[in-house]
Amino acid sequence: MKNTAIVHYLSQQFGLDSSTAVMNPIGNGHINTTMLLKDGSQAVVVQKLNTDVFPQPEHLVENARAIEQHLSDKAVTGKYKLNIIKHLPTINGKYLVTHNNEVWRALEFIGGSYSEDVVNSTEKAQTAANAFGLFARALEDFNAQTLHHVIPEFHNLTKRFETFKNTVSADEHDRVANCMTDISFCESQVSLVAELEALAGTIPLRPCHNDTKINNMLFCNSSNKGKAVIDLDTCMPGYWLFDFGDMVRTFCSPEAEDSTDLSAVKVREEIFEAIVKGYVSPLSESITEQEKMSFLLGAKVMPFMIGLRFLTDYLDGDNYFATKHATHNLERARNQFKLYQDILDKEGTLKGILVKN
Repeated sequence: MKNTAIVHYLSQQFGLDSSTAVMNPIGNGHINTTMLLKDGSQAVVVQKLNTDVFPQPEHLVENARAIEQHLSDKAVTGKYKLNIIKHLPTINGKYLVTHNNEVWRALEFIGGSYSEDVVNSTEKAQTAANAFGLFARALEDFNAQTLHHVIPEFHNLTKRFETFKNTVSADEHDRVANCMTDISFCESQVSLVAELEALAGTIPLRPCHNDTKINNMLFCNSSNKGKAVIDLDTCMPGYWLFDFGDMVRTFCSPEAEDSTDLSAVKVREEIFEAIVKGYVSPLSESITEQEKMSFLLGAKVMPFMIGLRFLTDYLDGDNYFATKHATHNLERARNQFKLYQDILDKEGTLKGILVKN
């Protein structure tokens, strides 16, 4: 993308040479549009924020910048050694710009790094989980209550079920008939709501990343070690079990989350153990045994809840997640339900892994 109006505008706003600037897509996020904007001498990451998902984008930026500052303070004293992705101001000192009713921001580009979409080794799983653990440890003394709820009720399974049921009842896009088996399966798993509600008040509220997918951690090109935790858009108050569960969801299957080869979708127990080792180790001085054992519930809840959200979005006409074809969200949902079922089948084994680590 070269010499278009938006490239010219963003280049001027963020101090690049607009005459040579080009902009190309990077990443594969579901929500925001992420691009690499560069001229002959510098590069920045620019994002068009989805204001349907983030109706108050200033809150997203305030959260992320507060966390950036906290991590930067830790880095000065040697208590956080990963790179920190930071917002970049415009030439006028602003962190959000609007062009043709689109809201954009810029972030530092962390070079010499790469990301993964599917985990291919226990080493990569443990490295990534450890990075998220280091991130969580560095934020232990950050007041979670000061963070905006940029997506209210994000991990509220009760609300997710209510939205699902209302969407099924409305059936505005005549899609219910395509997935009656999936709908019945979801309805049969409502006991997860009570399990989550029983934990309320028994484990600490933490500042959480809330999107600990493998591709939100950058590896170093030269060493293959963890380099940076990125995508702080959904940092909000929550429970570590959700961050752990999202790692299980996105690390443990050998298949991508939209793979239709459901026979291959499963929990790799050795990857699960690598996640436990990597994530728990940095937190060992503060995590309680009850909080640690809640991770098993997180491992169940996260693939089920994202599957429920994919299915709800499919039934609602694909308004939330970006899709590539008409049944993309339905395929994603079935993939996640298959992973969830395998976690249930192996629950005893997975619990044993948590206990011994």
